[in-house]
Amino acid sequence: MASVLVTGGAGFIGSHLVESLLARGDRVTVIDDESTGRFANLAGIREHAGLRILRGSVGDSELVSQALGDAAEVYHLAAAVGVALIASQPLQTIERNIYPTQLLLDELCRRHAAGQTIRFFLASTSEVYGKNPKLCWNEEDDLVFGPTTRPRWSYGASKAIDEFLTLACARQFGLPVVIARFFNVVGPRQTGAYGMVLPRFVGAALAGQPLIVHDDGRQVRCFAHVADVVSAVLRLMQSPAALGRVFNIGSDQPISILELARRVVAVAGSSSRVEFQTYAQAYDADFEDIRHRVPDLARLRATIDYQPRFDLDAIIRDVVAWQRGK
Repeated sequence: MASVLVTGGAGFIGSHLVESLLARGDRVTVIDDESTGRFANLAGIREHAGLRILRGSVGDSELVSQALGDAAEVYHLAAAVGVALIASQPLQTIERNIYPTQLLLDELCRRHAAGQTIRFFLASTSEVYGKNPKLCWNEEDDLVFGPTTRPRWSYGASKAIDEFLTLACARQFGLPVVIARFFNVVGPRQTGAYGMVLPRFVGAALAGQPLIVHDDGRQVRCFAHVADVVSAVLRLMQSPAALGRVFNIGSDQPISILELARRVVAVAGSSSRVEFQTYAQAYDADFEDIRHRVPDLARLRATIDYQPRFDLDAIIRDVVAWQRGK
């Protein structure tokens, strides 16, 4: 029975990860300040004997030291979440992404030097690619950010700093680390409150309201079920070949946002119509979007033989069922 720390464990992805860790027999400590996550996400396992929940910030060094204990693994998922939050709170985005990661890594390196080796997983994001014009991104591609006058790029830039810090600790001190760049992870418990498109579409379809598509709807994305993503994360952390490396995790099956809206309406059996909204109306006048976001999954598949179980219609059905059951 391993001891594991999950930061952001009350969030959408974090809560699913915590469930999987408990299911495999681990003792799990969760740190979360409920800034974007909710402890209600852990309701089904709240009384599990192997779960310890600590309310607080990963930026609290004393809390982090207490939470680590005899941990063998750390999964660092705490971060700013969602395009809407990033656009409205760029300073908070930068602070919440960089400082807690540095604090965690400093503590892990100190313990590593003292003989306690802890594997570290960093949840990164496809946003680090910025607006690289390639149609399919691999882990060695250049990161292409927009100007500093556009707050949207602060998220990708700050998560890139997290990656640099993590890889520096691996190279300089031998810390065992794995980094994953998530591409549009979706599923039950995800909220549309911070701009996530699929739960927002499903909520509107079930309520008989218009599905609001930003710009022309031709933006291309790939959507992966959270269960497939969590399974990949756990397998990577058990693979010696994954250590010290960066991986794209998600789906590589592209769909336009407009077509996604139509698929949601069809799967939900809704009569909702699709309406369009400019980025200026949705966010602000200087908002920039990424037109094409598709991951190259060759490295992931070569390392763990990644085979997702959920296709897009199954994902939509799962989100529809969850929202209907809330």
